[in-house]
Amino acid sequence: MPVSVSASRRDEQRSWPRRLWAAREAGLFGAATVLLLAGVAAAVAGAGQWASALWVAATVLGLVYSTVTIAVALRHRRPSVDVIAWLALVGALLVGEPLAGAVIAVMLFTGGMLEARASARARRELSRLAAGAPRTARRAGPDGVAVIPVDQVAAGDRLVVSSGEIVPVDGRLLDGGVFDESALSGEAVPVERRAGQDVRSGVVNAGSAAWMLATETAARSTYAGVVRLVEQAQAASAPFVRIADRFALAFVPFTLLAAGLAWALSGQPVRAVAVLVVATPCPLLLAAPIAIMSGLSRAARYGVIIKGGAALERLAAGRVLLFDKTGTLTRGRPVLSDVVTAPGVPAGDVLRLAASLDQASAHVVAATVVTAARDRGLGLAPASEVRERHGYGIEGVVDGRKVRLGKAGWVVDGPVPGWVRRARRRAALDGSLTVFVSVDASPAAVLLLTDPLRPDAPRMMRALRHAGIARTVLLTGDRADIAETVGRIVGVDAVYADRDPADKLAVVRDEQEHAPTIMVGDGVNDAPALAAAGVGVALAARGVTASAEAADVVLTGDRVDGLADAILIARRSHRIARRAAGVGMALSLAAMVPAAAGLLSPTAGAILQEVIDIAAISLALTVLLPGRTHTVTLSAADLATAQRLYAQHAAVRPLVEQVRAVADGLSVLEPDLAPVRGLLDRLETDLLEHERAEEAQLLPIVARALGGPDPIGALSRTHAEIEHQVRRLRRAVRDVGDPAEPEEVTDLRGGLYGLYAILHLHNAQEEENAFSLMPAAAAVPAHDDAPKGFSAPGA
Repeated sequence: MPVSVSASRRDEQRSWPRRLWAAREAGLFGAATVLLLAGVAAAVAGAGQWASALWVAATVLGLVYSTVTIAVALRHRRPSVDVIAWLALVGALLVGEPLAGAVIAVMLFTGGMLEARASARARRELSRLAAGAPRTARRAGPDGVAVIPVDQVAAGDRLVVSSGEIVPVDGRLLDGGVFDESALSGEAVPVERRAGQDVRSGVVNAGSAAWMLATETAARSTYAGVVRLVEQAQAASAPFVRIADRFALAFVPFTLLAAGLAWALSGQPVRAVAVLVVATPCPLLLAAPIAIMSGLSRAARYGVIIKGGAALERLAAGRVLLFDKTGTLTRGRPVLSDVVTAPGVPAGDVLRLAASLDQASAHVVAATVVTAARDRGLGLAPASEVRERHGYGIEGVVDGRKVRLGKAGWVVDGPVPGWVRRARRRAALDGSLTVFVSVDASPAAVLLLTDPLRPDAPRMMRALRHAGIARTVLLTGDRADIAETVGRIVGVDAVYADRDPADKLAVVRDEQEHAPTIMVGDGVNDAPALAAAGVGVALAARGVTASAEAADVVLTGDRVDGLADAILIARRSHRIARRAAGVGMALSLAAMVPAAAGLLSPTAGAILQEVIDIAAISLALTVLLPGRTHTVTLSAADLATAQRLYAQHAAVRPLVEQVRAVADGLSVLEPDLAPVRGLLDRLETDLLEHERAEEAQLLPIVARALGGPDPIGALSRTHAEIEHQVRRLRRAVRDVGDPAEPEEVTDLRGGLYGLYAILHLHNAQEEENAFSLMPAAAAVPAHDDAPKGFSAPGA
């Protein structure tokens, strides 16, 4: 993306003071180390006075540094164990142990430098999300394509994004493309997006030039929101209060008492100094915040922004998990589940006309209809005379036919046909959204849209329980029957339905009284509950809303199981932080005994303390090493195979729905078995061929990824049952008499409904246990890979 020279120069000028300030810790460490080593060289050469002078200089440098840190702590009215280091440095000078003072100074600066580097690493991982913000966009106008500032982009503008450029604003693709979304999601797999799909600002075009329709301004787009989140996270993590300060009120008096007793009982002040030296815990207890900041860094790699160390600690402590339903446990955007048509009207024809008209709309439902048509391989035509009425629908002309989509009262005039009433009843039972379609002023179809469950949600819930979450609660404004169904599928402990924002807030506060809570949501109405919970977690995959601003943790990828990774990382970081601090404190306390007994000189004690400090900080840095996570990484070959099979899986979904449609249309009075025979032909060629390919190629991938004694047993058994039921139906059709008896038709219809139920359950199991292992970016179906002979139902 082109960047103005002046803007680039301003950024460079601003970065110099930051770099100098960030390098101060390394500079102090280098200066103290040089003075220490130079003094050692002088002592070896026999220049004792020079050696002492150099060590005294290093000690004074450390003394000035610790004085400043104590003054800052006093100004912020918090206790600080740096007073022990200050006393040790002063004592080393007073008892004539400048070498011990120089070692203490190096020890101080070592801890400060490691803390600064860990903090910088965490900021770098977070800033990776905000680096390279788009400043310009290429907008198509009457005079061609013009480069404009990104702030001038308006919703509805047609933009072109060239190869290698950053998508400037959120929008909808007008043609397909390949995008690198790693900056937002953390997934390195390039994403293939089709025309009609949404694309977020901040992702990089990794293919050829792509045209898009802007749906948001720059200020309201995903990228701008992520930048705000990063600024919040950095502001929260920069003034990190060291965990050591929590123990300062008790540790400092204890140390002073131990040093005073050693002096009083022995009459040797050098023993008091030795005790103070080995008790100097400033860099040692930096191990805890280093572990916490390393956890922030590691979480950012998984597309999780944790707003500071305090938020990470609360996330690790959470025991009760509350979920909103829409957009969290479900996808949050509708998908086309079925097309119910008037008698004799091909479903494929109606869907093609509806999608052709919806290409001109920016409505979220329009995107669903267009995507569904493209997934089915339907060729869309341009629409003319398009007119959209807000709150009602859209109308226009496609292939010379007048098409209208929208609400029933606007589309269906006069008496409501029986097939429309049946579609409405079915939508009410399934909790589906309905879009009515008329062609040439006649009702033609009802499009049923549902908000499907996220396939990774049940696996994530099991992973969270394994990670230590004791109670899970579904908290939603949706109606009770739908909420109960979702709750049973994902396995929550309690369901609260029909709740408005005030009710959600009351539930969160009630749960918070019993145990630390984590609240997960993605809507504006979730913001109060997110703010009230111990930790608020927001999903910002489709933009940063008020919920993300109010949350403590933000998932930038479109996978809810990133939360399981975040909790595992938080708990591991907190556990290692406590372990590192505990080990260091124990060793320091143990070293105080020989120091008080006169068995350790101040110099030897300082060297021993440096070893202890480095060991504890090294233990803290193990947070950066790979640990247990919920996310499974597939090899490139396995991922390619899974992608291909997922594309086929998506392509046969309409065929599964056609099983129920054929069963619905099978009449006992006047049975027509031709649709049944045609369906069985399709099932034997398309469906069974796909199931056999999954048995041979997909299930071994799942077995390798999940491990365990038998991770694919249920899936394999269902494959066998599907093939058995199809063959059973073929035999039943072959044995039907002429004319068919009512009992024979009833058996056929029952067999079709049974097969539909098995297929529906099997698809859900595959998406949960197999395809949910794929990165979200990779799980994009492409209709070009559909089984041979596939076409839309009714086409």
